Amino acid sequence: MTIATDFDGLLDVGRLGTWLEAEVGVDPATLEVERLSGGMSNEIFALTHPGGRWVLRRPPRQPISMEASNRIILREFQVLRALDGTDVPHPTTVAVCGDAEVVGANFYVMQRIDGFTPRDPLPPPFDTDTGARHGLGLELLDGLAALANVDWRGAGLEGFGKPDRFLERQVSRWSGMLESYKVRDIEGIEGVSAWLESNRPEMSAAGIMHGDYQFVNVMFADGAPARLAAIVDWEQSTIGDPLLDLGWLLAGWSDPGEPLPFTAYLSQRDGLPTRAELVERYARATGRDVSRLDYYVVLACFKLACVLEGAYARYVTGKSTSEMHRQVGDTVVRLISDARAVIAGERKVVA
Repeated sequence: MTIATDFDGLLDVGRLGTWLEAEVGVDPATLEVERLSGGMSNEIFALTHPGGRWVLRRPPRQPISMEASNRIILREFQVLRALDGTDVPHPTTVAVCGDAEVVGANFYVMQRIDGFTPRDPLPPPFDTDTGARHGLGLELLDGLAALANVDWRGAGLEGFGKPDRFLERQVSRWSGMLESYKVRDIEGIEGVSAWLESNRPEMSAAGIMHGDYQFVNVMFADGAPARLAAIVDWEQSTIGDPLLDLGWLLAGWSDPGEPLPFTAYLSQRDGLPTRAELVERYARATGRDVSRLDYYVVLACFKLACVLEGAYARYVTGKSTSEMHRQVGDTVVRLISDARAVIAGERKVVA
Protein backbone atom coordinates (compact mmCIF):
# COMPACT_ATOMS: atom_id res chain seq x y z
CA MET A 1 0.00 0.00 0.00
CA THR A 2 1.37 3.41 -0.95
CA ILE A 3 1.70 5.66 2.09
CA ALA A 4 1.05 9.29 1.15
CA THR A 5 -1.03 12.25 2.20
CA ASP A 6 -1.15 14.21 -1.05
CA PHE A 7 0.69 12.04 -3.63
CA ASP A 8 3.03 14.88 -4.58
CA GLY A 9 0.19 17.32 -4.93
CA LEU A 10 -2.06 15.08 -7.05
CA LEU A 11 -4.53 14.08 -4.35
CA ASP A 12 -5.03 15.57 -0.88
CA VAL A 13 -6.25 12.50 1.00
CA GLY A 14 -7.52 14.53 3.96
CA ARG A 15 -9.71 16.78 1.81
CA LEU A 16 -10.83 13.81 -0.25
CA GLY A 17 -11.90 11.98 2.91
CA THR A 18 -13.90 14.97 4.08
CA TRP A 19 -15.62 15.21 0.70
CA LEU A 20 -16.42 11.48 0.57
CA GLU A 21 -17.88 11.62 4.07
CA ALA A 22 -20.21 14.44 3.06
CA GLU A 23 -21.16 12.95 -0.32
CA VAL A 24 -21.48 9.22 0.32
CA GLY A 25 -21.00 8.71 4.04
CA VAL A 26 -17.52 7.17 4.05
CA ASP A 27 -15.66 7.42 7.37
CA PRO A 28 -12.34 9.11 6.45
CA ALA A 29 -10.56 7.11 9.16
CA THR A 30 -11.30 3.88 7.27
CA LEU A 31 -10.18 5.15 3.84
CA GLU A 32 -7.07 3.70 2.19
CA VAL A 33 -5.73 5.28 -0.99
CA GLU A 34 -3.27 3.81 -3.51
CA ARG A 35 -2.02 5.29 -6.76
CA LEU A 36 -2.64 2.78 -9.55
CA SER A 37 -1.42 4.54 -12.66
CA GLY A 38 -0.88 7.93 -14.18
CA GLY A 39 0.77 9.91 -16.90
CA MET A 40 -0.36 11.92 -19.90
CA SER A 41 -3.99 10.78 -19.91
CA ASN A 42 -5.37 10.59 -16.38
CA GLU A 43 -4.33 9.79 -12.84
CA ILE A 44 -6.06 6.78 -11.30
CA PHE A 45 -6.25 5.92 -7.61
CA ALA A 46 -7.69 2.93 -5.75
CA LEU A 47 -9.95 3.80 -2.82
CA THR A 48 -10.63 1.05 -0.29
CA HIS A 49 -12.92 1.22 2.73
CA PRO A 50 -15.15 -1.26 4.60
CA GLY A 51 -18.08 -0.52 2.31
CA GLY A 52 -16.43 -1.00 -1.05
CA ARG A 53 -13.54 -0.89 -3.52
CA TRP A 54 -13.59 2.13 -5.81
CA VAL A 55 -11.44 3.94 -8.34
CA LEU A 56 -10.90 7.71 -8.51
CA ARG A 57 -10.04 9.31 -11.82
CA ARG A 58 -8.65 12.86 -12.22
CA PRO A 59 -6.67 14.77 -14.89
CA PRO A 60 -2.89 14.44 -15.09
CA ARG A 61 -0.57 16.83 -13.30
CA GLN A 62 0.28 18.91 -16.38
CA PRO A 63 -2.37 18.49 -19.07
CA ILE A 64 -2.19 20.56 -22.22
CA SER A 65 -5.26 22.37 -20.87
CA MET A 66 -6.50 21.86 -17.30
CA GLU A 67 -9.77 23.56 -18.22
CA ALA A 68 -10.37 21.06 -21.02
CA SER A 69 -9.28 18.13 -18.85
CA ASN A 70 -11.64 19.14 -16.05
CA ARG A 71 -14.47 19.37 -18.57
CA ILE A 72 -13.65 15.93 -19.98
CA ILE A 73 -13.76 14.38 -16.51
CA LEU A 74 -17.32 15.62 -16.06
CA ARG A 75 -18.27 14.30 -19.51
CA GLU A 76 -16.85 10.88 -18.70
CA PHE A 77 -18.96 10.71 -15.57
CA GLN A 78 -22.02 11.83 -17.49
CA VAL A 79 -21.78 9.10 -20.11
CA LEU A 80 -21.00 6.40 -17.54
CA ARG A 81 -24.01 7.43 -15.47
CA ALA A 82 -26.16 7.41 -18.63
CA LEU A 83 -25.16 3.81 -19.34
CA ASP A 84 -26.62 2.55 -16.07
CA GLY A 85 -29.47 0.18 -16.86
CA THR A 86 -28.19 -0.60 -20.38
CA ASP A 87 -26.54 -3.75 -21.75
CA VAL A 88 -23.18 -1.98 -22.06
CA PRO A 89 -20.60 -3.31 -19.56
CA HIS A 90 -19.19 -0.32 -17.70
CA PRO A 91 -18.07 0.72 -14.21
CA THR A 92 -20.91 1.87 -11.99
CA THR A 93 -20.46 5.49 -10.94
CA VAL A 94 -20.37 6.53 -7.27
CA ALA A 95 -19.95 10.31 -7.17
CA VAL A 96 -18.49 13.25 -9.08
CA CYS A 97 -16.80 16.46 -7.93
CA GLY A 98 -16.82 19.53 -10.16
CA ASP A 99 -15.06 21.66 -7.55
CA ALA A 100 -11.37 21.67 -8.52
CA GLU A 101 -10.46 23.12 -5.12
CA VAL A 102 -11.09 19.79 -3.37
CA VAL A 103 -8.11 17.88 -4.78
CA GLY A 104 -6.75 20.33 -7.35
CA ALA A 105 -8.86 19.12 -10.28
CA ASN A 106 -12.27 17.70 -11.06
CA PHE A 107 -12.61 14.00 -10.36
CA TYR A 108 -15.10 11.19 -10.14
CA VAL A 109 -15.34 7.93 -8.25
CA MET A 110 -16.54 4.67 -9.76
CA GLN A 111 -16.74 0.97 -9.03
CA ARG A 112 -13.45 -0.92 -9.21
CA ILE A 113 -13.58 -3.69 -11.82
CA ASP A 114 -11.84 -7.00 -11.16
CA GLY A 115 -10.18 -8.58 -14.16
CA PHE A 116 -7.58 -7.81 -16.81
CA THR A 117 -6.97 -5.70 -19.89
CA PRO A 118 -5.83 -7.82 -22.88
CA ARG A 119 -2.21 -6.97 -23.56
CA ASP A 120 1.10 -8.84 -23.50
CA PRO A 121 1.40 -11.16 -21.70
CA LEU A 122 -2.13 -12.55 -21.68
CA PRO A 123 -3.16 -14.39 -18.50
CA PRO A 124 -4.12 -18.09 -18.55
CA PRO A 125 -5.92 -19.64 -20.30
CA PHE A 126 -5.89 -16.96 -23.00
CA ASP A 127 -2.13 -17.22 -23.41
CA THR A 128 -2.35 -20.79 -24.77
CA ASP A 129 -6.02 -21.51 -25.57
CA THR A 130 -6.87 -20.08 -29.00
CA GLY A 131 -10.56 -20.89 -28.52
CA ALA A 132 -10.65 -18.77 -25.38
CA ARG A 133 -8.75 -16.05 -27.24
CA HIS A 134 -11.37 -16.15 -30.00
CA GLY A 135 -13.94 -15.32 -27.36
CA LEU A 136 -12.02 -12.18 -26.40
CA GLY A 137 -12.54 -10.79 -29.89
CA LEU A 138 -16.23 -11.69 -30.00
CA GLU A 139 -16.88 -10.15 -26.60
CA LEU A 140 -15.00 -7.01 -27.61
CA LEU A 141 -17.21 -6.67 -30.67
CA ASP A 142 -20.40 -7.39 -28.74
CA GLY A 143 -19.61 -4.56 -26.32
CA LEU A 144 -19.26 -2.14 -29.22
CA ALA A 145 -22.52 -3.32 -30.78
CA ALA A 146 -24.33 -2.93 -27.45
CA LEU A 147 -23.06 0.65 -27.23
CA ALA A 148 -24.28 1.45 -30.74
CA ASN A 149 -27.75 0.14 -29.82
CA VAL A 150 -28.27 2.38 -26.78
CA ASP A 151 -31.11 4.90 -27.05
CA TRP A 152 -28.89 7.88 -26.30
CA ARG A 153 -31.74 10.35 -26.01
CA GLY A 154 -33.60 8.03 -23.67
CA ALA A 155 -30.40 7.69 -21.64
CA GLY A 156 -30.37 11.46 -21.06
CA LEU A 157 -27.52 12.36 -23.44
CA GLU A 158 -29.32 14.99 -25.48
CA GLY A 159 -26.76 17.78 -25.93
CA PHE A 160 -23.80 15.54 -25.05
CA GLY A 161 -22.51 15.77 -28.62
CA LYS A 162 -23.35 17.36 -31.97
CA PRO A 163 -24.58 14.52 -34.19
CA ASP A 164 -25.97 16.76 -36.94
CA ARG A 165 -23.52 16.77 -39.86
CA PHE A 166 -21.02 14.88 -37.66
CA LEU A 167 -19.51 12.98 -40.57
CA GLU A 168 -19.31 16.11 -42.72
CA ARG A 169 -17.28 17.96 -40.08
CA GLN A 170 -14.63 15.30 -39.48
CA VAL A 171 -12.06 16.03 -42.19
CA SER A 172 -12.05 19.79 -41.68
CA ARG A 173 -11.87 19.37 -37.91
CA TRP A 174 -8.84 17.08 -37.89
CA SER A 175 -7.15 18.87 -40.80
CA GLY A 176 -7.47 22.14 -38.92
CA MET A 177 -5.98 20.59 -35.82
CA LEU A 178 -3.09 19.21 -37.83
CA GLU A 179 -2.43 22.60 -39.42
CA SER A 180 -2.28 24.26 -36.00
CA TYR A 181 0.88 22.36 -35.06
CA LYS A 182 2.32 21.40 -38.44
CA VAL A 183 6.02 20.56 -38.23
CA ARG A 184 6.51 18.56 -41.44
CA ASP A 185 4.94 17.36 -44.66
CA ILE A 186 3.31 13.92 -44.37
CA GLU A 187 3.44 12.06 -47.67
CA GLY A 188 0.00 11.30 -49.08
CA ILE A 189 -2.10 12.94 -46.39
CA GLU A 190 -3.58 15.53 -48.75
CA GLY A 191 -4.74 12.77 -51.08
CA VAL A 192 -6.36 10.91 -48.20
CA SER A 193 -8.11 14.08 -47.08
CA ALA A 194 -9.39 14.77 -50.62
CA TRP A 195 -10.65 11.17 -50.99
CA LEU A 196 -12.53 11.40 -47.70
CA GLU A 197 -14.23 14.62 -48.76
CA SER A 198 -15.30 13.30 -52.16
CA ASN A 199 -16.36 9.78 -51.08
CA ARG A 200 -18.27 10.48 -47.88
CA PRO A 201 -21.32 8.21 -47.44
CA GLU A 202 -24.56 9.19 -45.80
CA MET A 203 -24.07 9.17 -42.05
CA SER A 204 -25.28 6.18 -40.07
CA ALA A 205 -27.95 6.76 -37.41
CA ALA A 206 -26.44 8.76 -34.56
CA GLY A 207 -25.38 6.92 -31.44
CA ILE A 208 -22.95 6.94 -28.52
CA MET A 209 -19.33 6.72 -29.62
CA HIS A 210 -16.50 5.62 -27.35
CA GLY A 211 -13.89 7.25 -29.57
CA ASP A 212 -10.97 4.91 -28.83
CA TYR A 213 -12.43 1.43 -28.78
CA GLN A 214 -9.81 -1.31 -28.62
CA PHE A 215 -8.49 -4.03 -26.33
CA VAL A 216 -6.43 -1.60 -24.26
CA ASN A 217 -9.59 0.28 -23.22
CA VAL A 218 -11.67 -2.63 -21.94
CA MET A 219 -11.47 -5.08 -19.06
CA PHE A 220 -12.35 -8.77 -19.03
CA ALA A 221 -13.32 -10.96 -16.10
CA ASP A 222 -10.65 -13.46 -15.08
CA GLY A 223 -10.83 -16.98 -16.51
CA ALA A 224 -12.59 -18.57 -19.44
CA PRO A 225 -14.93 -18.22 -21.17
CA ALA A 226 -14.16 -14.63 -22.15
CA ARG A 227 -16.54 -12.16 -20.47
CA LEU A 228 -16.34 -8.44 -21.12
CA ALA A 229 -16.47 -6.84 -17.66
CA ALA A 230 -16.29 -3.14 -18.52
CA ILE A 231 -15.50 -0.59 -21.20
CA VAL A 232 -13.24 2.08 -19.69
CA ASP A 233 -11.44 5.31 -20.65
CA TRP A 234 -14.32 7.36 -22.03
CA GLU A 235 -12.52 10.69 -22.49
CA GLN A 236 -13.17 10.77 -26.26
CA SER A 237 -16.84 9.77 -26.08
CA THR A 238 -19.48 11.77 -27.92
CA ILE A 239 -22.67 11.39 -29.94
CA GLY A 240 -21.79 10.76 -33.57
CA ASP A 241 -21.58 7.97 -36.12
CA PRO A 242 -20.94 4.63 -34.33
CA LEU A 243 -19.54 3.15 -37.54
CA LEU A 244 -16.45 5.27 -36.96
CA ASP A 245 -15.86 3.28 -33.75
CA LEU A 246 -16.09 0.08 -35.79
CA GLY A 247 -13.79 1.55 -38.44
CA TRP A 248 -11.23 2.40 -35.76
CA LEU A 249 -11.41 -1.14 -34.33
CA LEU A 250 -10.93 -2.66 -37.80
CA ALA A 251 -8.11 -0.25 -38.71
CA GLY A 252 -6.08 -1.67 -35.85
CA TRP A 253 -7.05 -5.31 -36.42
CA SER A 254 -4.86 -7.77 -38.33
CA ASP A 255 -6.09 -10.93 -40.04
CA PRO A 256 -4.03 -14.15 -40.04
CA GLY A 257 -0.87 -13.75 -42.11
CA GLU A 258 -0.89 -9.95 -41.90
CA PRO A 259 1.70 -7.92 -40.00
CA LEU A 260 0.88 -6.87 -36.46
CA PRO A 261 -1.31 -3.75 -36.42
CA PHE A 262 -0.13 -0.40 -35.12
CA THR A 263 -2.21 -1.17 -31.99
CA ALA A 264 0.27 -3.88 -31.07
CA TYR A 265 -0.50 -4.11 -27.37
CA LEU A 266 -1.40 -7.74 -28.04
CA SER A 267 0.97 -9.88 -30.11
CA GLN A 268 -0.81 -13.22 -29.49
CA ARG A 269 -3.45 -12.82 -32.19
CA ASP A 270 -3.81 -16.35 -33.55
CA GLY A 271 -7.32 -17.53 -32.80
CA LEU A 272 -8.84 -14.04 -32.81
CA PRO A 273 -11.83 -13.48 -35.13
CA THR A 274 -11.17 -12.15 -38.62
CA ARG A 275 -12.32 -8.69 -39.63
CA ALA A 276 -15.02 -10.32 -41.77
CA GLU A 277 -16.34 -12.20 -38.74
CA LEU A 278 -16.40 -9.04 -36.66
CA VAL A 279 -18.20 -7.08 -39.38
CA GLU A 280 -20.84 -9.77 -39.91
CA ARG A 281 -21.48 -10.03 -36.17
CA TYR A 282 -21.78 -6.25 -35.81
CA ALA A 283 -24.19 -5.95 -38.72
CA ARG A 284 -26.37 -8.73 -37.32
CA ALA A 285 -26.40 -7.20 -33.82
CA THR A 286 -27.06 -3.58 -34.84
CA GLY A 287 -28.84 -3.77 -38.19
CA ARG A 288 -26.52 -1.04 -39.53
CA ASP A 289 -25.37 -0.86 -43.13
CA VAL A 290 -21.71 -1.91 -43.16
CA SER A 291 -21.18 -1.69 -46.93
CA ARG A 292 -18.97 1.43 -46.71
CA LEU A 293 -16.61 0.41 -43.95
CA ASP A 294 -13.66 1.25 -46.19
CA TYR A 295 -14.55 4.91 -45.68
CA TYR A 296 -14.71 4.60 -41.92
CA VAL A 297 -11.39 2.74 -41.72
CA VAL A 298 -9.69 5.44 -43.81
CA LEU A 299 -11.29 8.17 -41.69
CA ALA A 300 -10.16 6.44 -38.49
CA CYS A 301 -6.58 6.26 -39.78
CA PHE A 302 -6.68 9.90 -40.87
CA LYS A 303 -8.12 11.13 -37.57
CA LEU A 304 -5.62 9.22 -35.46
CA ALA A 305 -2.72 10.37 -37.62
CA CYS A 306 -3.76 14.00 -37.12
CA VAL A 307 -4.09 13.53 -33.35
CA LEU A 308 -0.79 11.67 -32.92
CA GLU A 309 1.06 14.22 -35.03
CA GLY A 310 0.29 16.66 -32.24
CA ALA A 311 2.30 14.54 -29.80
CA TYR A 312 5.14 14.24 -32.31
CA ALA A 313 5.08 18.02 -32.86
CA ARG A 314 5.50 18.54 -29.12
CA TYR A 315 8.65 16.39 -29.26
CA VAL A 316 10.03 18.10 -32.36
CA THR A 317 9.51 21.58 -30.91
CA GLY A 318 11.08 20.66 -27.58
CA LYS A 319 7.88 20.83 -25.54
CA SER A 320 8.23 17.14 -24.70
CA THR A 321 11.17 14.79 -24.21
CA SER A 322 8.98 11.68 -24.18
CA GLU A 323 10.38 8.80 -26.23
CA MET A 324 6.80 7.73 -26.92
CA HIS A 325 6.09 11.11 -28.49
CA ARG A 326 9.09 10.64 -30.75
CA GLN A 327 7.99 7.15 -31.78
CA VAL A 328 4.44 8.13 -32.70
CA GLY A 329 5.91 10.08 -35.58
CA ASP A 330 6.51 6.75 -37.32
CA THR A 331 2.98 5.60 -36.42
CA VAL A 332 1.55 8.67 -38.16
CA VAL A 333 3.36 7.75 -41.37
CA ARG A 334 2.12 4.17 -41.15
CA LEU A 335 -1.48 5.24 -40.56
CA ILE A 336 -1.53 7.35 -43.70
CA SER A 337 0.15 4.52 -45.62
CA ASP A 338 -2.55 2.12 -44.40
CA ALA A 339 -5.27 4.59 -45.40
CA ARG A 340 -3.82 4.91 -48.89
CA ALA A 341 -3.65 1.13 -49.21
CA VAL A 342 -7.37 0.83 -48.38
CA ILE A 343 -8.23 3.58 -50.89
CA ALA A 344 -6.20 1.83 -53.59
CA GLY A 345 -7.79 -1.53 -52.83
CA GLU A 346 -4.45 -2.99 -51.79
CA ARG A 347 -5.70 -3.65 -48.24
CA LYS A 348 -9.17 -5.12 -48.03
CA VAL A 349 -11.16 -4.28 -44.93
CA VAL A 350 -13.12 -7.48 -45.46
CA ALA A 351 -11.45 -10.09 -47.66
